[in-house]
Amino acid sequence: MRNAPLRTWRTTGAAVSLVGLFSVLLTGCEAPLDLDAVRDQSGQAVKRTDFYQAIARNDEVIVLAGNNGVVLVSSDNGESWKRQTPTSESFLALDVCPDNSFIALTFNNEIWHGDTSGDNWTAHSLPSQEQMMTAACAPDGNWWAAGAFTTIQGSADQGETWTETSLNEDAILNNLQFIDADHAFITGEYGLVLKTTDGGENWDYTGYLPDEFYAHSSYFRSDNEGWVGGLNGFIYHTTDGGENWEKSPTGINAPIFGFVAGPSGLYALADNATVMQHTGQSWRKISASDQPLYLRTGLILPNHRLLAAGGRGLLLNLKTPVAHSASTD
Repeated sequence: MRNAPLRTWRTTGAAVSLVGLFSVLLTGCEAPLDLDAVRDQSGQAVKRTDFYQAIARNDEVIVLAGNNGVVLVSSDNGESWKRQTPTSESFLALDVCPDNSFIALTFNNEIWHGDTSGDNWTAHSLPSQEQMMTAACAPDGNWWAAGAFTTIQGSADQGETWTETSLNEDAILNNLQFIDADHAFITGEYGLVLKTTDGGENWDYTGYLPDEFYAHSSYFRSDNEGWVGGLNGFIYHTTDGGENWEKSPTGINAPIFGFVAGPSGLYALADNATVMQHTGQSWRKISASDQPLYLRTGLILPNHRLLAAGGRGLLLNLKTPVAHSASTD
């Protein structure tokens, strides 16, 4: 990895067992979002003070994580949720592992390991002094995190020990995705695009985004094809593993914060409660609402529905390609 030294650390964590407190029913409707009608439901699982950052699912549950340590768990495809707060720190990233457990990164540089039910969580401190911004669980079960000063950390023993390396550039890495056991991509500040072809043993530059474009989000379909999104509604597309990029028309100028892929296609999530669907070489907006709330994370549900989450407790449940929306307090 560019001859960067690897350091090994040992950390321990204490398990925290939690029980969900409340549940709330989410339904879809074709009318614009109406948040005012549910402002007084302060006891519900989904609150307007929530700012959701990441979502993941396994064979049993969907887990949604956000600010101030909030974790929502649904066992019925988002129809109802139970709420818990294993920590007061805000979550930045979330992923599911091959054994159906979860890992989640918090702002204080901890990886929280959740069981398959999403009810019990264990904290593991990361060794780096640099701020970590993204985390992923590899197909072999190894945990990975990346962040400031192009720092990359990996653990092969569920957070007990870590290797750490840096490309020694003053840039933030904020998107990490494994394609398969060997291939993974990282994107970040100053248009950096990094790639590994040996399961994370070595990382190197595979290309740069045009004009040092800062990728807020990225999604790679394969080790050749991928998309990145960011400010001004810009989305770039590569078909050669990140060496070259072409801009894809979106028709919006709202920041792109996330991508959702599934059997029904590829979708982009943006500010102003915007959802776009990839069609051919361009994108078209499929959401009806223009609420001044961001969407950051989502996943495809059965029956071609899309569940998207963002700021102020915003949850959208859309029938694709026809848009529907839902949110509660």
